[in-house]
Amino acid sequence: MDSLIAKADALGPVAKRRKIYKDEHRKKSNGSSSRSAAPSDLTAGSVSIRTSVPKSLRPTSPPPENVPKYSHIKDRKLRTQLTRQSTWSARNKVLLKDAELLLTEEVGRIDVDGEMEKTWRVSQDEVINAAGQEAARGRKEWTLDGGPYRSKYTRNGRHIAVVGRKGHVATFDWQAGVLHTELQLRETCRDITFLHDHSHFAVAQQKYVYIYDRDGVELHQLKSHIEPTRLEFLPFHWLLASVGNSGYLKYQDTSTGQLLVEHRTKLGACTTMTQNTHNAVIHLGHQNGTVTLWTPNLPYPAVRLLSHLGPVVSVSVDPSTGGRYMASAGQDGTVKVWDCRNWKGAVRQWNARGGGGELEWSQKGTLAVTTGGSVNIYTKPSIQASFAGTVSPPLYLTHPIPHRPLSSARFCPFHDILTVGHSAGLSSILVPGSGEPNFDSAEADPFENKKARREREIKSLLDKIQPDMITLDPEFIGSLAPPPKLSTAVEGVHDVPFARLPRLERLRVQGKADETEGDDPVDDEGDEARPSKKSSHEEKEKKKMRGKNKSLKRYLRKQRKNVIDPRAIAVKAKLEKEREERRKERALANGAEKQKSSALDRFKRRT
Repeated sequence: MDSLIAKADALGPVAKRRKIYKDEHRKKSNGSSSRSAAPSDLTAGSVSIRTSVPKSLRPTSPPPENVPKYSHIKDRKLRTQLTRQSTWSARNKVLLKDAELLLTEEVGRIDVDGEMEKTWRVSQDEVINAAGQEAARGRKEWTLDGGPYRSKYTRNGRHIAVVGRKGHVATFDWQAGVLHTELQLRETCRDITFLHDHSHFAVAQQKYVYIYDRDGVELHQLKSHIEPTRLEFLPFHWLLASVGNSGYLKYQDTSTGQLLVEHRTKLGACTTMTQNTHNAVIHLGHQNGTVTLWTPNLPYPAVRLLSHLGPVVSVSVDPSTGGRYMASAGQDGTVKVWDCRNWKGAVRQWNARGGGGELEWSQKGTLAVTTGGSVNIYTKPSIQASFAGTVSPPLYLTHPIPHRPLSSARFCPFHDILTVGHSAGLSSILVPGSGEPNFDSAEADPFENKKARREREIKSLLDKIQPDMITLDPEFIGSLAPPPKLSTAVEGVHDVPFARLPRLERLRVQGKADETEGDDPVDDEGDEARPSKKSSHEEKEKKKMRGKNKSLKRYLRKQRKNVIDPRAIAVKAKLEKEREERRKERALANGAEKQKSSALDRFKRRT
């Protein structure tokens, strides 16, 4: 059967090139015109002749162009080594284009025909008709009771978790339409978030934070998180952060189960929280209009910013720029975009009609703002360009939602979908160009199976980052320490901490010492000059023994001088009397004084 298929030329000519090449080679070498024997497997021969090895796997690929020459180097071995390295580098650059597999998709946008047409006039029906069948599946309306609702996606964008204010909780795979769990908790629920994957999720309920598995079984009750209002999970650190009505920001390590740290914000109840995915810093919005940035290793905010004249409603950080820009919305009706590198002022601000609402940045830098009964979408670079006025940037898309209030807005990762939570359920709209078209399967794979999920979980545990490495500038970790400005070397012998140096040495290190003064001059009579203060200080330091002249002993010595002891006074008086008698005896023996006689001397006993 294989021979019939090969003869029918189902896969192309059977080794025609190879036979001709062999015949010509034999003619040149032996001068004969005999044809080579037919291969034993015709199918294998036809497939092999039509299959080419990739250029990167070929033993010898064509030499690249523009390779530098090293003919000026006399050493033959060195010249050969440098030529080989340059050839390899140039060949790798050429073959990189053929081996490039990532970043093959491009971001799509809405393009209009003329200048008179505007993209914000395009309705969702027109977007669905123009989009593909797979992309159009993202436009959905979920009518649910128990709102207003909040939602949260997993990192790969495959699963979604929703929670209602009245206690309705559900998690499901929105692409396959598979419901994982649905609970009726019958109490106030304020927020929900997934943990490391869709197998576990946390719910901020009326009194505590509860953790459930994918089947809806309650696993843990975190009693240390009292009256939580917002939840955030740091995937690279395995930390669950919560803030509540008590005004405490708390970090719970989900890998070990212990409460890591709790910070007292001292700004009252907080209902606004988000994280910067670039450096894992928590951003909090407070009722007095300030925005604070927190890390686990600092008991005070790393940055305190007065952003609005009223309570802060929502805060979001742009992931497309590495956390450089932050957007905040307040009840004063303004939306502001901040530069997280200098905090010198708002890059751009505008007034939102109907008051400020929920904010959310997408993976490609699209900003969604829920105002009143509609959601407005803006694209960069207009929202990131500095602008002095309060005029709103050009509008990209808008979609009216009559169900108020609009409680949440979440972009689906790797998809052009925006899910808005409101009092009647959830609404998912299509936003072309908002999602990242290319994904890294090592970080977040939308098509991962059970085995891949387990491997990723184990690897993330092994690669877990310590909480004390969370800083505003994550590039600081792993870099070399800059050379110290003040040297602590004394006469180049050994290093001494700067605080322990003598005053003269500290002044000399700082460049403030007066080096013009020398030793004392010689007297006119030829006497030698007295030793300088520096030499006397060095002699004292040299003669000083360990344990002597401590500050505590000096203090006790001073205290002992002020103590009055009767026995010590009597001893001192007796010694003084004896000293005086000895002086008188010496004076009488020398004849300096004469002994005074008195009338009572006659009664003395004569020996």
